[in-house]
Amino acid sequence: MTAANHVTAHADGAPRTDPMDRTRFPIDPWRLVETACRSEDLGHTETLFAVANGYLGLRGNPEEGREAHTHGTFVNGVHETWRIKHAEEAYGFAKVGQTIVNAPDAKLMKLYVDDEPFILATADIESYERSLDMRAGTLTRDVVWRTPAGKRVRVHSERLVSFAERHLALLSLEVQMLSGDAALTVSSQILNRQDGSDEYAVDSKSLGAGFDPRKAATFGHRVLQSQAQETTDRRLAMGWRTTNSRMTLGVGVEHQVTTDAEVRPSQVVTEDQAKQVYAFRLQEGQSFRLDKWVSYHSSTGVPVPELLDRCHRTLDRLASEGVAAAHAAQADWLADFWANADVEVPADPAIQQAVRYALFSLAQATGRADREGIPAKGVTGSGYEGHYFWDTEAYVVPFLTYTMPHLARNALHFRSRLLPKARERAADLALEGALFPWRTINGEEASAYYAAGTAQYHIDADVAYALTKYLDATGDEHLARRDAVDILVGTARMWADLGFWRHGDEPSFHIHSVTGPDEYTAVVNNNLFTNVMARYNLERAASALARLAEEDPQAHSEAVERLDLREDEAQTWERLAAAVHIPYDEALGIHPQDEHFLDREIWDLAATPPEKHPLLLHYHPLVIYRYQVLKQADVVLALFLQGDRFTLEQKRANFEYYDPITTGDSTLSAVVQSIMAAEVGYHRMALDYFLRALYVDLADAHSNTEDGMHIANSGGVWSALVSGFGGMRAVAGQLTFDPRLPEDWDEITFRVQWRGSRLRIRVAQESMELTAETGPASGAEPVTLIVRGEPVSVGPETTTVALDGQGERLDAVLSPGCQVGRARADGTVITASTPEEGAATTT
Repeated sequence: MTAANHVTAHADGAPRTDPMDRTRFPIDPWRLVETACRSEDLGHTETLFAVANGYLGLRGNPEEGREAHTHGTFVNGVHETWRIKHAEEAYGFAKVGQTIVNAPDAKLMKLYVDDEPFILATADIESYERSLDMRAGTLTRDVVWRTPAGKRVRVHSERLVSFAERHLALLSLEVQMLSGDAALTVSSQILNRQDGSDEYAVDSKSLGAGFDPRKAATFGHRVLQSQAQETTDRRLAMGWRTTNSRMTLGVGVEHQVTTDAEVRPSQVVTEDQAKQVYAFRLQEGQSFRLDKWVSYHSSTGVPVPELLDRCHRTLDRLASEGVAAAHAAQADWLADFWANADVEVPADPAIQQAVRYALFSLAQATGRADREGIPAKGVTGSGYEGHYFWDTEAYVVPFLTYTMPHLARNALHFRSRLLPKARERAADLALEGALFPWRTINGEEASAYYAAGTAQYHIDADVAYALTKYLDATGDEHLARRDAVDILVGTARMWADLGFWRHGDEPSFHIHSVTGPDEYTAVVNNNLFTNVMARYNLERAASALARLAEEDPQAHSEAVERLDLREDEAQTWERLAAAVHIPYDEALGIHPQDEHFLDREIWDLAATPPEKHPLLLHYHPLVIYRYQVLKQADVVLALFLQGDRFTLEQKRANFEYYDPITTGDSTLSAVVQSIMAAEVGYHRMALDYFLRALYVDLADAHSNTEDGMHIANSGGVWSALVSGFGGMRAVAGQLTFDPRLPEDWDEITFRVQWRGSRLRIRVAQESMELTAETGPASGAEPVTLIVRGEPVSVGPETTTVALDGQGERLDAVLSPGCQVGRARADGTVITASTPEEGAATTT
């Protein structure tokens, strides 16, 4: 069992569905609740209780500042650049690193009672509850504290990062004397932690934790240069500019005090810290409430004074409209989100809570990303340095496309804005067209290890895939005629130039020296996933131009001129697509992951102890590369994304071969394995993999949730539910269903957006119900779907389709080593070993 597999099976095969401590984290269908604060997992819970909206993220650090694992406030896209130092330089290597900046922290509201600081780690706590409300979009904490003098104090705090107002966060601190009178002081602050480390000069506990390439780099220079400070009686405003990237950031804070007691305010402002201090005396039963309104604005070049003006306008608008209106707007935004995105799983309350938490994390990562990309960790942590990867297009945009399509459009429009940089990157690699960076914030490639970075050319096809699936689902003609054409042409040109012809009896098109999604196998020839996705990319680029020429000749002429399209270019892409080499091994009856993958021997995962996982932290890449072993599903992902190009028999044979050599070291893997296990009949494995994915962050299954949420995994959880158990696919512009419900689940219900209509889908063991809730299909224009090969018309009245079971059910569970002893095409026999054992031998 790998370190990632915390959700396992009982001896009787029944899945263990709930790895969480329910005395501390009780089940609640709409809240994540914590009833005890513990020091040993602060990093984990700081991420779990973060509040964010896709632009601004506040980690779940305590208001009083201590005790914390990693203080964090993140603004999407605000980054510092630094020169990448390669041990040996070569032409075309990434030159400039980009790391998200830990923005000045406005969460701080320190409390002193009779000059005793309130610090959770050392306080005498009578009661404690913290809860993240997924319908209200608020984080609340309620504590009763007994001071060293024996006085009892109730401390209640609340946070909200607004979905309605992108640049706004609301915080409050309410203190009530339950017994005794006391002198109180509250110090509300803005603190530049990026350069100040910590107000007590205590380094983050996440530093010095050992080698882990998934963590963010640290800076060796001052990052935020102070530009301005503005103060009034109740308002603080501060501005900074990053040293190298020259980005600007403004933070504005307004305070409102509510109390019957006399208050004595004061202020202290320096370049890196601003304090608004309130001192007063409370009698027993009296209370004090401090409302703190915070606005963040950022830019790639707007001067700080203008950003501070924007902060002031945001705060002025809130003062005019009122806090109650802001809370109502938050609830309204989330009500719309849940109406579109909720997945109801009544079989198990714990699963239901975890599903909603995964979906809520997607809202917090994407809701107001707007003009920016979607970082792999959202804005909940600094993991992966705040970079955008292929994760967005492969795992997150599909969720957005079928639930909140306007957010999918934002993500795709962001990619279109990176096209100029992508064209430059293609030229760096001597290629035509456009090559999107493997990891980036500003559009430039930031991956210093090209073998598992730049060589993953498949990102071009992933972007094209997400784009075309969005167009099929929405019919968005405006995007199709400009951004989509430019992306599809740029990416198709890259593939046409990257590959080459081999002429023989049947000429074929090959793509060499690439890395697929599996980063445990790098720089190979004819990676199956890459070839299959490139074929799709080429096909869709050609068909997009043909459709544009037919439906909008003027737009087509403009595209020809704008993109300098050659007369026969689209026809060339069609010929290339038809000739793309798709590896297949007749002897084993599977598709090799790449041209020479099956030449290697298998890594003996059964003999690899849990402490050696993930492999990437314990073995040199060259050690891993010489084995058949997978970090994540590669061929299996191709079977899902391009499922109509493979038979059911091929899918099952490939799944049976590759699943036992997949380590699960990547959080991107289990969801895909769940989907394909469900489709090919391994129903127990499908549920087990789903549960592993479901609790990746809640149970900290990969021991790195402290660095931020795994947003792509959360998107994959939705896909596992809807595409795995719900059996949904979108093929050739048609929405189809072939459900595979777990045998212990009576039903699931979800909604999908299709051509402007919201469709409600309820899957039960023996039937499926389909209803158009909104849009054209809810009126006079019913939509036609395909259920198990048969067309079904869906309108406002519920249509019920009988289901003859949930597909073939195979009870077996695949185990490592099942490939050992099988013969390759050349007659050699596959063996297994570990690096510690040395080379395997056979007689």
